[in-house]
Amino acid sequence: MEMDKKLVIPGDFLSDDAELADEGTYVEDGRVYSSVFGVASLKDRIRVVPLSGKYIPRAGDVIIGVIKEIAFSNWIVDIRSPYEGLLHISEFPRRIESADMSRYLNIGDSIMALVSDVDANMKVELTLNDQRLRPIKEGRIIEVTPSKVPRLIGRGGSMIAMLKSETGCNIFIGQNGRVWISGKDKGMDLAARAILKIEKETHISGLTDRITKFLKEEKGEKPKEKEPEQEEVKKTETPEEEPLPAQEEKIEEDKSGGILDELLGNDK
Repeated sequence: MEMDKKLVIPGDFLSDDAELADEGTYVEDGRVYSSVFGVASLKDRIRVVPLSGKYIPRAGDVIIGVIKEIAFSNWIVDIRSPYEGLLHISEFPRRIESADMSRYLNIGDSIMALVSDVDANMKVELTLNDQRLRPIKEGRIIEVTPSKVPRLIGRGGSMIAMLKSETGCNIFIGQNGRVWISGKDKGMDLAARAILKIEKETHISGLTDRITKFLKEEKGEKPKEKEPEQEEVKKTETPEEEPLPAQEEKIEEDKSGGILDELLGNDK
């Protein structure tokens, strides 16, 4: 971790200068202490960014980052965490000179990257050296709470597979809670609204059914009301016409490809 940042718990002493106290701190007898568990920033003002609900990077995570600075053969990357990501020039998929770095990735550009290493000091190293990783040039990116990512993916990739199918979009969910959606404008709008609805309603049961219904209604595919008995006949009569088996088969393919393929939702 940078020298002007450190991990603290409530009650940790931070400074003798009470005038510098800012968010996440309290002052007692003219001394500044941390009021939360988080990362203390001791540069200029003294503030503590709470870790609760924040993305904490781990090696092997596939994330979406945004270039915030270019320095010393490294791109400094915002990864929605109290810690910055470092993408070294050698981790770009082609050989480039330091002077040309901004031609390939400039400030504000987004990337799909892999967290290759996180050391004891929380130095977070990233890489693009994988054919499935890349700069993001099209589509749109939305943000959700990182802790909601597993629900957004669904068991065995079921929720993300359904979202892709219903919206006609390719959707990638980064472990840091950034979601990349690419497709036609109408589909991207629908996908974004559905994803934000999932984030808001993760605690309510029957989420998958509700989201499926929401998507179909938004597309004008309101199903006709049927008697319960007729529904049962339909289900037992023509199981081969139900879309579920094909979806399960897709999910199994995703599983067999490992977590990266599951997250990427790569189509065969």
